Amino acid sequence: MKFKTRKFQFWVADHGRQIGSILVSLVLLTGTWVWGFWRFYVPPDYLAVLVAKIGEPLRPGQILAEPGQKGIQELVLGEGRYFRNPIFYDWEIIPITLIPPGKVAIITSKIGNDLPSGEFLADRGQKGIWRNVLGSGKYRLNPYGYNVELIDALSIPIGYVGVVTGLSGKQAVAGEFAGPGEKGVREDVLHPGLYYVNPKALQVDVLEIGVNQVSLVGKKGGEVITKDRVSSQNAAIGALQERVLAEQHRMRSLYFAQRDAQVAPPEPSPQVQTSSELESDSFSSSSRSEDKAGAPTPMAKMVRKSPKSDTSVETILSLDQMVEFPSRDGFEISLDMTVEFELLPEHIAWVYRSYGDLPAVVDKIIMPQILSVSRLKGSAYHAKDFIVGEGREKFQKDLTEALAHILIGKHILVHNALIRQVNAPLQILDPIQQSSIAVEQDLTNAEKQNTARKQADLNTELSLIDQAGERVAQETERMKAEIKADQERQVAQTKAESLRRVSEIEKETAILRADRTRKLGEAKAQVVTLVEGAKAAGLSVRMTAFRDSAAYTLWTFANSLSDDLSVRVLHAGQGTLWTDIEKSSLGDLAGARILTH
Repeated sequence: MKFKTRKFQFWVADHGRQIGSILVSLVLLTGTWVWGFWRFYVPPDYLAVLVAKIGEPLRPGQILAEPGQKGIQELVLGEGRYFRNPIFYDWEIIPITLIPPGKVAIITSKIGNDLPSGEFLADRGQKGIWRNVLGSGKYRLNPYGYNVELIDALSIPIGYVGVVTGLSGKQAVAGEFAGPGEKGVREDVLHPGLYYVNPKALQVDVLEIGVNQVSLVGKKGGEVITKDRVSSQNAAIGALQERVLAEQHRMRSLYFAQRDAQVAPPEPSPQVQTSSELESDSFSSSSRSEDKAGAPTPMAKMVRKSPKSDTSVETILSLDQMVEFPSRDGFEISLDMTVEFELLPEHIAWVYRSYGDLPAVVDKIIMPQILSVSRLKGSAYHAKDFIVGEGREKFQKDLTEALAHILIGKHILVHNALIRQVNAPLQILDPIQQSSIAVEQDLTNAEKQNTARKQADLNTELSLIDQAGERVAQETERMKAEIKADQERQVAQTKAESLRRVSEIEKETAILRADRTRKLGEAKAQVVTLVEGAKAAGLSVRMTAFRDSAAYTLWTFANSLSDDLSVRVLHAGQGTLWTDIEKSSLGDLAGARILTH
């Protein structure tokens, strides 16, 4: 045994380097295999679906495999780097579920528990259509287990509300609003805004609130004009609202199509009546569509006008009916009128639950009441009452009050019932026309006479005004002349007064100058007298002091000599005086001159 162990040790010592090289090679090959064939990368916005090639088989009805089972794995891999053995797994890189803004996703799950009996909406973990929708964002949903349907989010425009109807759950009690989880119309409505609603779970009908109009236009029938919505500043929201209103238009068109299919209207036979206008906006004749029995022909359609802007829709519900009834005196009267009614947000859910959408409300409630009340009230008036303004105004007031009283019990507010035009038979129009023309002619003649009289009075007043104007002009000229003369007189007086004052001032100035000259002369004379007298007195004193005029003269001479005077005495020698002077300087010459003097 010891011999074999030692022999193995020797073999390992001889082949150890080769074994190490083999192990390193195996490690490198394994790493290359793993890095090159096991590795895969899931980029951003993608996911990886794994398929297990080995494992336990799926249960009956199972679509996605759990860990340890063979088949498409339920769990997916997000973005990143992963290593899987390709012998055991296969993988597929696919994009994630991206829900853009303004969209919602309805998810249909193919996996999970079965739904209870009677249910068709599923919660998370159940198989079927999810009750809740997914809003905008990114989601990692296995496409083999979930089906994704993108639809528009619900954007309710300003001026509208959404009436919510639950489509799943227990049916609400008849005549009552549905609560959460119940099937039926709910009391709470959706106000303007953006909502993520599952149309499989909730039905939202967008209805106008506020004031709308029902216009009955004679032979053209009636129409309901709904208001324009307020345009949104956001283009995406505006597009969503446009699609919501387009769907509303489609549903209402479908309502009218079904209604017309149930009751086919008979062929109308037009009966034309003509008359001239008697009173502005009071009455006119028009042709009326009637059936063979003479009753109005009810028809219904829906027209969508061209948008006034890119995001504005005006919808007209045309109801080809008109108000027609016999008057108290047996004449056939037809009216063109407009009824303004309002649906309040707090009552619109009740109205929708009771009657339906706006076309149904108009068709089932408002129009029958308009026709019934108009005929009931109108039959109590004579034909002339509808033509004369006061009678028509009274009928309009009675009609408005009666409609408002009846429809308020149905949560519909009536503000006005306006009679725009009255269509009466020609046989009554002509006498009333002639009578009215005669009355108007008399009034016109009276007004003409009154106008002529006023014109004469005006001419008289104008003449008086002209005369008064002339008098005022003459008086003005006289006053101007007087003012001018007075101004000139005042100017002359002012100039004369100024000259007189100047003369007086010059006279006073001359007197002052003469007095000044006199006083200055006297002062100068007095100064001379005093100065010269003082000088004379001084000389007299000096003469008295010297007592001799010769001495005074010598003193005066000596006092007048300059302080810089120098005296030099030149002694003359032999020769003449002039020869000696040449030898002396110029100063000596000057001194000699002085000396000689």
